[in-house]
Amino acid sequence: MKGTRAEDGMKGTRATRVVLFLLFVLLCCTKAASGFKENEFKTCAKSSFCQRLRSVPPEHKYVIESLEADDSGAVRGKVSVVDEDAEDETLHKDIDFALLAYESGVLRLKVSQPGRFEVPEVLLDDLKQVPLTSQSKASAQEIFQFQNSLVVVTLSPMKVEVYGDKSKITTPTVVFNENSLFNFERQVKPGENGSSEWAETFLSHSDTRKNGPMGLSIDVHFPGANHVFGIPERATRFSLPPTKEVHANGEKVLHEPYRLYNLDVFEYLHDHPFGLYGSIPFLTAKKVGSTTGAFWLNAAEMYVDIWKTDKGTSTQWVSESGIVDLFFFIGPEPKDVARQYSSMTGGTQMPQLFSLGYHQCRWNYKDEEDVATVDSNFDHFGIPCDVIWLDIEHTDGKRYMTWDKAHFPTPENMQNSLAEKGRKMVAIVDPHIKKDDSYHIFKEAQGKSYFVRNKDGTDFDGWCWPGSSMYLDMLNPEIRKWWATKFVPEVFKGSTESLYIWNDMNEPSVFNGPEITMHKDNLHYNDIEHRDVHNIYGYLYHMATAEGLVYRGDKSLAKPSDRAFVLSRAFFSGSQRVGPVWTGDNTADWNHLKVSIPMCLTLGVSGLTFSGADVGGFFGNPNSELLTRWYQLGIFYPFFRAHAHIDTKRREPWLFEESVMSNIRSAIQLRYNLMPYIYTLFHMAHKDGAPVMRPIWYEFPEQEDTFSSEDAFLFGPSLLVSPVLEEGAKAVNVLFPGKDLWYDLFGDKVYDAEKTPRVPMPVTMESIPVHVRGGSIIPRRMRPRRNTEAMKKDPFTIVVALDKNQEARGSFYLDDGSSFDFQQKRKFLSSTFVFKNYRLENDVYHNALYFTNEFTKVEKIIVRGLKRKVGKVDGNMTKIKDFSCTQEGGTWTLVIKKPDLSLTENWSLKL
Repeated sequence: MKGTRAEDGMKGTRATRVVLFLLFVLLCCTKAASGFKENEFKTCAKSSFCQRLRSVPPEHKYVIESLEADDSGAVRGKVSVVDEDAEDETLHKDIDFALLAYESGVLRLKVSQPGRFEVPEVLLDDLKQVPLTSQSKASAQEIFQFQNSLVVVTLSPMKVEVYGDKSKITTPTVVFNENSLFNFERQVKPGENGSSEWAETFLSHSDTRKNGPMGLSIDVHFPGANHVFGIPERATRFSLPPTKEVHANGEKVLHEPYRLYNLDVFEYLHDHPFGLYGSIPFLTAKKVGSTTGAFWLNAAEMYVDIWKTDKGTSTQWVSESGIVDLFFFIGPEPKDVARQYSSMTGGTQMPQLFSLGYHQCRWNYKDEEDVATVDSNFDHFGIPCDVIWLDIEHTDGKRYMTWDKAHFPTPENMQNSLAEKGRKMVAIVDPHIKKDDSYHIFKEAQGKSYFVRNKDGTDFDGWCWPGSSMYLDMLNPEIRKWWATKFVPEVFKGSTESLYIWNDMNEPSVFNGPEITMHKDNLHYNDIEHRDVHNIYGYLYHMATAEGLVYRGDKSLAKPSDRAFVLSRAFFSGSQRVGPVWTGDNTADWNHLKVSIPMCLTLGVSGLTFSGADVGGFFGNPNSELLTRWYQLGIFYPFFRAHAHIDTKRREPWLFEESVMSNIRSAIQLRYNLMPYIYTLFHMAHKDGAPVMRPIWYEFPEQEDTFSSEDAFLFGPSLLVSPVLEEGAKAVNVLFPGKDLWYDLFGDKVYDAEKTPRVPMPVTMESIPVHVRGGSIIPRRMRPRRNTEAMKKDPFTIVVALDKNQEARGSFYLDDGSSFDFQQKRKFLSSTFVFKNYRLENDVYHNALYFTNEFTKVEKIIVRGLKRKVGKVDGNMTKIKDFSCTQEGGTWTLVIKKPDLSLTENWSLKL
């Protein structure tokens, strides 16, 4: 039905096309309202490559030959395909094998063939390789070492075992081809063996598959591990359930393998293995004593099976095309795996400070007056907000980077009015470009032949919100650079420096295409088929858009201005270097509130920590209880945005009764109080890939009962968040991990995890349980403000939560919050707080700020958990007179007011 709509719409009279288009829109709206339709999407059973390769041992044996080290220390050789039934007859030797090692402790395994597509733009340019040195060599096996790791390569049949600690040779950390499921379908030249036999049809769509079978299967085993996490995006459990059971007498399929194929999925289900808008082919395996990661750099459609035995967890990954480019992150700690992955694909982009505040969005704020009213109400009701968003209705007929002149006649004035208050605006820019000769973006791109092509070489024409649309070929670097130039104000008329961008529908979404996306045999740069690049299309579009914002104002793209903020729905590995993502079109119900936690945790441990879910749910109308609980959880999403569908009731906080608005306001204010801590967490993510919203096992890797936990999480290393996830809940069962003390953030109670690891905690509508980890020091700013810009000169409150040894540590990071000077000119402030032997110190690591001390004053210091009363405080830089020490239960709390200290200076206080 969808296919014929598009074809018929291109025929007949103009009036007929209009009628058909209106019918098309109606059908799309009906589809959206009816929710997820599984039959519109492929499964393994409907994908020939998955059927050929899933759980099927190869017909032939793969043998590694002639391993030799090259000048860089990489080990290279050839893979022979041997027919054992024909007395070891070698069929062909055109498959290349390579092992490479890196300084960060990463092993890379490549199995490739000339002519196959290799994914660009994901790995960092300056990877630091280290040599693999031969330790022993035999006819059947060779052993290599790099750093403290050993790599055992079995030649026939091919197998690679990685030992993270060479002193523990008994058990490998990870094994490639343990179950002998590696398979590499040999690429065939176009026309060879008759290409017509390879065509494949799904619903009304045909895929020519001109190169024939090019599928790949890899087999990765994690010895001893019972939990695996990652391979987003999908709404399912954090610890991924197995897809099948494997027994001595056969297999039992439990559910579909996990699919990685970026798709526009309306109203996705809250507990389903189906793949959604983005793909990161990265898996983390966890056991007591070890954390390991595996990443397959491949952007084609992929399926992943998981099964568990008494030997550990095994996985089979099946891809339609490309090469095997597999990375092993040896750990052994979760923090090591995060650092190693970021060393290959990059850390999180250091965000602008405003982007960590609260974002208000709906489809759609209808005009400039509506925007002004929303803006003024935030101030009137004392609710902080940094950004107001515009969805697709603000444009002139869905021509992106234009304005509806009737409803948005003075967009610069609108943005400037927000900017005067320190607020920003975000406008949507989707990848489908309206086919209209009067639209300057379309006209120029068509003239330069910049669009994705059909298999016959003509421009691809698909349907999306504007109707007939074209899609830029973002695989081409020239086109990405051209697109980036479109964000300068003289081209993007009506834009200002306080306008930022939202990329939606960039999977890409094509309403009349197969699975609501682009045909796999469409052609990109250098005649690469879309099947090879599908999962990076949205990432490349996101990257080019962000480049445009970084260099807007400079047509030469040579001089960066401020950091970009571009939200994307589609993503791939490397997206963390570009900007945030969100979990897409969720629903206003308790199940979607609950599943948002494992979805965001999964993104975080897969390297993409700047993420969040639509607070309140995109579809539907939350009642006041659900909305309040969602805000109380949402303030701990790394990306914090409320968003709603055009057909929902308006739900800005002031539209609810006073008590509801008050609780929502308190939650949002807490987010802003914690902003110094949050900004510091993002700097950690920028440096070494540490997730902001992290699973409990990230900080407590030896506590096995936390491995499957998904109803609570850590916000950074220091805050334990236990949200209310059930309607009408009167209590939450809080798990206190480790042997630490945990301090109630909102009260004076202290809990000893060693004595009471689980506590049923009563809850009211005012807040959710949040606890500060003993041994932490957290910087805060406590004065209520309208946004982050208004907070920049506010003084700091330092909160010290002591552990059982009367010690604590914490970090602090600050820069100007917007420019690249923290990198290019090293203009930032970084320090460490240490409390030990009843002395609190601020140790400045680096201080090269624009700011004077007035930006970094300390107005209060709070020390909780003291075992004795403090009667005197001596400072090395100031006299401390205004302090009090009161007893809370069995411990004491010290409050120092106006200590006359600055975070730009080294100082110490002796209690």
